[in-house]
Amino acid sequence: MSEKNYGILKGHFLMAIPGLPDPNFAQTVTCICEHNETGALGFIINRVHPLLTGLELFEDLKIKSSRVIEKINIYLGGPVQPSGVFLLHGPPFDWQGCMRINSWLGLSNTRDILEAVALQEGPEDFLILLGCAGWGPLQLESEINDSAWLTTPVVREILFETDVNLKWEKTMMQIGTVSDNPLDDSGKA
Repeated sequence: MSEKNYGILKGHFLMAIPGLPDPNFAQTVTCICEHNETGALGFIINRVHPLLTGLELFEDLKIKSSRVIEKINIYLGGPVQPSGVFLLHGPPFDWQGCMRINSWLGLSNTRDILEAVALQEGPEDFLILLGCAGWGPLQLESEINDSAWLTTPVVREILFETDVNLKWEKTMMQIGTVSDNPLDDSGKA
């Protein structure tokens, strides 16, 4: 892979191929938030924590919250740093340490945005995630070239509006509408 391809996966969904044997990623959709010479960082967006509610999370963090927060899903973002709390979110992007992924999506994990979300004063669109997924240098590129993953650009409606049980299927339907391997220098789908 040449240096010109670093960063090309940022702002893409990774979809596990049907039948992927790794239980951490079987039938998952992962949003890639960073991709550079040191590797890649992403978050699984279609696995909801089976027990933890928003209210319990904010109580654990000792953050005052509204009762409405109890209805918010907490997602299992990946097997790395499972106790880390992250937010994929829409505007505004002026939170401490916010990392922009594209023009309409950011990643944050600081207390200021958590407190705002807990009181319903944060971004309108957001996912709260525990943990993340990470790949070392060239690891993700190798897995894509070995056909373990399919890729497509991130779609706001899938990320924030699609039922969690339909995200993998809806994202798979995006294949064919855009190039499914951004690492392919030829630009062919």
